[in-house]
Amino acid sequence: MKRRRALPLLLLACLLPGCSSLPSAPVRPAVYDFGPGALTTPATTRPALPPIVLQEVEAPPALDSAAVLYRLAYSDAQQLRPYAQARWSMPPAQLVRQRLRESLSLKRAVVNPGESSVPLALRVELQEFSQLFDTTQNSSGLVRLRATLIEAKGGADRLVAQQVFVVQRPAASADAPGGVRALMAATDAAVEEIGAWLQQQPAR
Repeated sequence: MKRRRALPLLLLACLLPGCSSLPSAPVRPAVYDFGPGALTTPATTRPALPPIVLQEVEAPPALDSAAVLYRLAYSDAQQLRPYAQARWSMPPAQLVRQRLRESLSLKRAVVNPGESSVPLALRVELQEFSQLFDTTQNSSGLVRLRATLIEAKGGADRLVAQQVFVVQRPAASADAPGGVRALMAATDAAVEEIGAWLQQQPAR
């Protein structure tokens, strides 16, 4: 009889908050992007620079995912590690292309491949996009891009110019949110450098 009375008490205890036998709700990873972008419509002006085709940004397989990645330079800089509870809203190559298009469109017409017979085309390869830890507390967002300017002439592509851009920006905190903000700042700086580099190319 004592055993029979004990069973309902055990069942009641498991219904109370904090019962260890109940499964906890899964923790969803935080999803990041580069923010809402421009909040006002830019004034319509006549493009000062020739139009350009912006091709899809290429990336190696290691960067072709939504993972927020970091490296431990003080331990094993050759290993890319993903944050478990953080991810991008889209692969970094798409985020970089979106930012690059927004910036270039302020001074010239930017079209997608196949939309127009514009002779100039910009190819960009994302080579590095990670939070780099020099120590356990000090880190930075590291972005490396290779930009190639191509001119379609006479039915063939001709190399006009090529440049590698490497930008680092310090992270305010040694975690995923700090890395995300640092990578966004580094991307914006790299995009500005690419825009200035394009303006330095001779008019065609």
